[in-house]
Amino acid sequence: MEPLGALKKSKIFAEIKQFFLITIGAIIAAIGLELFLVPNNILDGGVIGLSIIAAELFNYKLSLFIVLFNIPFLLIGFRKMGWKFTVHTLYGVIVLSLCTAYLHHFDPVTDDLFLATIVGAVILGAGVGLVIRTGGALDGTEILAIIVSKKRPVSVGQFIMILNVFIFILAALLVFSWETAMYSIITYFIAYKMIDIVAEGMEEMKSCTIISNAPDEIAQALLKNLGRGVTYLHGEGAFSGEPKKILFIIISRIELSTLRDIVHDIDPNAVVAIENVAEVFGSNLRNKSSAH
Repeated sequence: MEPLGALKKSKIFAEIKQFFLITIGAIIAAIGLELFLVPNNILDGGVIGLSIIAAELFNYKLSLFIVLFNIPFLLIGFRKMGWKFTVHTLYGVIVLSLCTAYLHHFDPVTDDLFLATIVGAVILGAGVGLVIRTGGALDGTEILAIIVSKKRPVSVGQFIMILNVFIFILAALLVFSWETAMYSIITYFIAYKMIDIVAEGMEEMKSCTIISNAPDEIAQALLKNLGRGVTYLHGEGAFSGEPKKILFIIISRIELSTLRDIVHDIDPNAVVAIENVAEVFGSNLRNKSSAH
């Protein structure tokens, strides 16, 4: 068991790391916005998109509207997700606001609409995804997206994309052109995928549950060929009443075809259930020489 002092230091270090990553994510997002998207009249979505529309309509500073429009969502975040998430989000919003105000005076990297759309979307999505993965948000709609994704079978990026389509239509009607709205939609088809990749993990891991009459043979074959630990779960057949060993293993997407071949060769009648895994951490995943 860790001493109390060491545990406290560990928590402080983890918190500092979180704020550092939120800072990096906010800076990356600001670069995508101010050096690629906004100078080329490609609209950002969410609260930032609404802030851009308001800044154009009222001819006032964008950074002020970013903070102002995020306040109601921060209150929702505090009630639904706790003070820690709210503090992280407030910090991220402030860093983003300051960075956009600073970078606004720089010339854009490119004035090619196609390049600005593609590169800006990738950079913006990476920054937003990093902040979400760290435990915060940069935009009020992301708070709603995180809450909804916990209750409904939609990802954070998908929810943001759906909401942004309506914002882009509003922008086309009030401020910008339909061409701008279409470029903005393309931007977010790319950005929401980047958000999901960064926020939910890039490895595309799969968890596999295997029910077979030859569990020991399959476990040994998986250990030998894939080098991954296999866990036995103990179940019971509802019809036969006989005890069964159920295998559980986590593998990468690339290893999935090898697993299918191994299981089919040993027991063609085995039942294999495969699920997506967003993230895996721990030391018991690779290079095992025996089953648990």
